[in-house]
Amino acid sequence: MKKLEKPAIETALKSLKDWQLAKDGLSIERTFKFGDFNAAFGFMTRVALMADKMDHHPEWFNVYNKVEMTLTTHDAGGVTQKDIDLASFCDKASGQ
Repeated sequence: MKKLEKPAIETALKSLKDWQLAKDGLSIERTFKFGDFNAAFGFMTRVALMADKMDHHPEWFNVYNKVEMTLTTHDAGGVTQKDIDLASFCDKASGQ
């Protein structure tokens, strides 16, 4: 998959809720907050199932009701359409 250029990433981010380009320009990131741990874990489970199906796995960190997520395509050396697609799924799966 081909790495997206910064203008294409910025355009794609306009259609995503609260995602932003990381300072290094090689990934996109977002923090999700839920009502409790159960809701956060349920979200992570839904994303894990889709990520496995896509063969594209997030970098994430969870504490109680918060999930910090970073998406990048290591093979391409930056953000690709796979990252945008998974971010879009995460937005829907979060219910936010």
